[in-house]
Amino acid sequence: MTRTLEPHLVERFRDVVGGDNVLLEPDAMASYAIDWTGRFKGEPLAVVRPADSAQVSAVVAQCKDSGIAIVPQGGNTGLVGGGVALSGEVVVSLRRLSWIVDVDPKGGQLTVGAGTSIADVRAAASLAGWDYGVDLGSRDSATMGGTIATNAGGLQVLRHGPTRAQLLGVEAVLGTGSTVAHLGGLLKDNTGYDLGGLLCGSEGTLGVVTAARVRLVPPAPERVVALLAFSTAGAAVDAALLLRRGLPDVQALEFFLEAGLALVCEVTGMRPPFAEFHPAYLLVEVAAQHDPMVATSEVLESIDSVSDVAVAVDAQRRAQLWRYREGHTEAINTLGAPHKLDVTLPLPVLADFIDEIPRVVSGADERARTWLFGHAADGNVHVNITGVGSDDMTVDDRVLVFAAGLGGSISAEHGIGVAKRPWLHLNRSVTEIATFRALKKALDPAGILNPHVLLPPL
Repeated sequence: MTRTLEPHLVERFRDVVGGDNVLLEPDAMASYAIDWTGRFKGEPLAVVRPADSAQVSAVVAQCKDSGIAIVPQGGNTGLVGGGVALSGEVVVSLRRLSWIVDVDPKGGQLTVGAGTSIADVRAAASLAGWDYGVDLGSRDSATMGGTIATNAGGLQVLRHGPTRAQLLGVEAVLGTGSTVAHLGGLLKDNTGYDLGGLLCGSEGTLGVVTAARVRLVPPAPERVVALLAFSTAGAAVDAALLLRRGLPDVQALEFFLEAGLALVCEVTGMRPPFAEFHPAYLLVEVAAQHDPMVATSEVLESIDSVSDVAVAVDAQRRAQLWRYREGHTEAINTLGAPHKLDVTLPLPVLADFIDEIPRVVSGADERARTWLFGHAADGNVHVNITGVGSDDMTVDDRVLVFAAGLGGSISAEHGIGVAKRPWLHLNRSVTEIATFRALKKALDPAGILNPHVLLPPL
């Protein structure tokens, strides 16, 4: 039987956030109830949409007093079920916390609300003469709060690091309803624990992030994008490592395979980049303050294993080459809700994993089909599996155990969420998980903040 929110709580939430911002009807809540992949679908008790940190604090305090669990949600672009109410929680949507203030063009910083999209942060940075170091394919819908919750990496980790490396301060509401805020933006501040670093990657289990102070990075307006074709995944990985060492201004090194490119072309109607398909591809972006074409060409010419190459310097052609990589997620989703298992491998075994994992998956379920793409220079492979049921965890188990057995991580940048809770022990010891629980108990003593993600059940 579907639970309903008690009338006095409905009125209390309406008093705090306004009547139009308390959603109770299934149709109104539908877009908040299912994740981007379509694999995880819940039935929220309600969706509450606060507009500022004071309203978030009041909502959290009321839920604590009432014993109601909360799922914080940003742009709902998560891929592991961590942002949807799978156990009948109240969804606290942070999309209304969309604002950018205190832009510092001299120091290269700004303060941003949790509901602000990454695209908007990047645009504000550009207007101030800077850039933001995190970029994602979902930049138009992914929000700052969500990327902090998962310590998102994206396309530029090689050069600028993940989200945690951009944080200079965070404001968040803890499970008690209390607000912590440290948004001064000092580059050097050794006054105790780094609460921002702790909250980043905690997946909403320790606090609801409402704002952040972030560092900006110098702009690099001159760009070259090259798409390289190879006869093997190993050759592509070796080339990526050579490019990383030989081009200080390399911004992104993305790989994908023949099957994925063919699917992207089929779904989007794009022409293939070369006259014939090749087993593996590497997309390279070099970004600098001055034209990097000469240096890029010299390094590319030194790679003997390249089967074919396309180089773009104008914006339209660069975007077209990027589309071959960024179109993968959209194309794969046309085949049904995929199992998305982003993992990280040590670079020496990355090519072996790419070659072996399709056989590992088909050995678990012959109906399954594996699609691979990712960030070559940091060892991050996005393993997408289609052809199996959403609730069938057999292939998940085989992939995650195989990755961990090679010394890898079961999660590179999407978090643990609901999807990977049973396998956290593959990367974290009993003592580490106990420490995680102690931290949650300290910051969320009632256990109301996203209680069904990250930490395995006791």
